[in-house]
Amino acid sequence: MAWKGVHLTKAARLSLADGQCCVKQDDGEVRVAIEDLAWIVIDTPQATLSSALLTACMDAGVVVVVTDARHTPSGLVLPFHRHHRQGAVARLQANAKESLKRRLWQLLVRRKILNQSAVLEAIGVADAGTLKEIARHVEPGDPDNVEARAARFYWGRLFPDFVREDAADRRNKLLNYGYAVARAGVARALVAAGLVPALGLGHQGAANAFNLADDVVEPFRPFVDYLAWKTSANGLGKEGDLSIDDRRAMAGVLLSDARTGEDTVTLLVAAETAAQSLVRALEDEKPDRLLLPFVPAPQAELLP
Repeated sequence: MAWKGVHLTKAARLSLADGQCCVKQDDGEVRVAIEDLAWIVIDTPQATLSSALLTACMDAGVVVVVTDARHTPSGLVLPFHRHHRQGAVARLQANAKESLKRRLWQLLVRRKILNQSAVLEAIGVADAGTLKEIARHVEPGDPDNVEARAARFYWGRLFPDFVREDAADRRNKLLNYGYAVARAGVARALVAAGLVPALGLGHQGAANAFNLADDVVEPFRPFVDYLAWKTSANGLGKEGDLSIDDRRAMAGVLLSDARTGEDTVTLLVAAETAAQSLVRALEDEKPDRLLLPFVPAPQAELLP
């Protein structure tokens, strides 16, 4: 079972050797078994990757994330659909009733808001519980856009003097880096479960190949937020570019602790659980089959 990630920030040569990912750098060589790998983030323009290794990564379901010149994740490589029930699962998605999709979107938005509440509780915000009440007002399909109302409440308390659209704010850089890695992990899990990432529930962009990933990643975003808060000096570090340590910290978000049911797992495992449970929800036409992660804070609550 995959449980490791590789984050490259220095010149490296990656190749396949004896069924392992071999990373050669000036100061030595490291090998990681392909079956243990879930993701590789190539965060340097000075890395080379052999086609044999890339093929092995696709065969094993390893997602490869690349970054641009500013060290912002800009793309990912996923395997073609290889699930043994690929056609059947795709038909489930394509034929899903609108009422079922609206209920699934309701659960995703509710869990996102409840996770936001748990994050605020974890950092000591006194009125964090208000978000729990807001979450109760999310209806199927969220026609009243309660998600946006919750976001306005949330961001004003998570970070002081914060504008989400401010690209120069270091906190936004941390968030964007972490969101990209979390999205890649969710997309990987969806493909492994036989789902088609382009066929979304709430997101329906005609040009978006990852509509479903953008749906399912919503409850995962607060995990990124919390990590960004800690990495940015408890939300106060507004200035500057991301350091290697910053990027390395955010690349590790998939190893954060999460709760699914009674179990504490990594966010990577939680993504796999969410994807597999989504298939069951579509098969049974029962949205409550969907099993989403929640932030492991003492006051976090579950809603049906």
